[in-house]
Amino acid sequence: MGLRDDLERYREVGEERRQDLSEFIQYGDLGRSLPDEVKIPIKIVDLPAFEYDVRDKGGVGQGQGGTPQPGDPVGQPQPQPGEGDGEGKPGEEGGDHEYYEMDPEEFAQELDEQLGLDLEPKGKKVIEEKEGDYTDITRTGPASTLDFEHLFKEGLKRKLAMDFDEEYVREALKVDGWGPTRVYRWAREKNMPVSRAWIDDAYSSLSADERTKWASIEEMEANVEETTTIQRIRRDGLKQVPFRREDERYRYPEIIEEREKNVVVVNIRDVSGSMREKKRELVERVFTPLDWYLTGKYDNAEFVYIAHDADAWEVEREEFFGIRSGGGTRISSAYELAKVLLEEYPWSEWNRYVFAAGDSENSSNDTDEHVIPLMESIPANLHAYVETQPSGNAINATHAEEVERHFQESDNVAVAYVTGPEDVVDAIYTILSTEGKKAQ
Repeated sequence: MGLRDDLERYREVGEERRQDLSEFIQYGDLGRSLPDEVKIPIKIVDLPAFEYDVRDKGGVGQGQGGTPQPGDPVGQPQPQPGEGDGEGKPGEEGGDHEYYEMDPEEFAQELDEQLGLDLEPKGKKVIEEKEGDYTDITRTGPASTLDFEHLFKEGLKRKLAMDFDEEYVREALKVDGWGPTRVYRWAREKNMPVSRAWIDDAYSSLSADERTKWASIEEMEANVEETTTIQRIRRDGLKQVPFRREDERYRYPEIIEEREKNVVVVNIRDVSGSMREKKRELVERVFTPLDWYLTGKYDNAEFVYIAHDADAWEVEREEFFGIRSGGGTRISSAYELAKVLLEEYPWSEWNRYVFAAGDSENSSNDTDEHVIPLMESIPANLHAYVETQPSGNAINATHAEEVERHFQESDNVAVAYVTGPEDVVDAIYTILSTEGKKAQ
């Protein structure tokens, strides 16, 4: 194995040592990633290299102050840069890291595998119509698209329905005392599709002696074997098929609609005075992976960020997770704004997700009287509320419970509870699995 192979092997080991995805979501540094590029830390594996032993530096004849005399002590090797001077404590220096970069598509795929999800987004907006396979049928069209197989099958079915053993019927006309009328009635009783005109013509072609060949119909049937249409085709071949114009069908291409998978995600966050740093961090740990996931799942993803206390306003993503106000809380103000902003994204053309998060504190009766009716009036693939309460539920933190109780039978509303980073992955699963069940 050469040096190049060694290097490749060490790189593979490095990738294997990247932080587990769930661990990264719960505890990793999400801030180093971009909306379209997820960076997961890798512990660097030092590559092998040749180095000089520092103990070999210096030596006899190399000391300061002239040549040492026999018996003089030789000084200890001096510390090299980076070796420390003996004043630090073991383990204080953090390990160096590189980053494993994945795009949102890979992130979504790996998260699906880890959580056992299988969300298949639906395309909504038609961006192109194109011709598919020639699978549809019409009664008219150019000769080049004539469906000959269909025409042949219809003609063959007609032949099988109209055909009969002419020789067998002709032998019945040779029964003594039988004439066309008696033979026609006998043929009909045996379900032979023979016409009276054909019988009359066949009888007229027989001589007087031929008309008395058989003493009875029983004698004729005992001596003459009837052959089926299939037997005659196998014996004589298929000489003709009775085609008719009404059997003609023409193939034309199926029109396939190419639909773009568009999604708009509305992220709502409570920025009131009660939303302190730990609560804000938990919101970021839930919302950021959800953004990456949906970006990876859809062709075109757009995001709207709404901050609210007692009032709501639209913000940029860069300030969404850090902003904090000192006001009270009225969650309905955010849904009122979301409803207005979503008018730019028609439900007929866009998939919609409305994610809200906070500590479940809300002004009196706002949840029941305003938020829930607004959620019901905003069409969306999924509404979700994430409660972040690191210290457990506060006495007046009832919003999540009220929403969960009202929508417990709904298949497009999810409620998740996060008290610490260890709950984040479960919260993401609760949200995405709710959407997955609806997709099934």
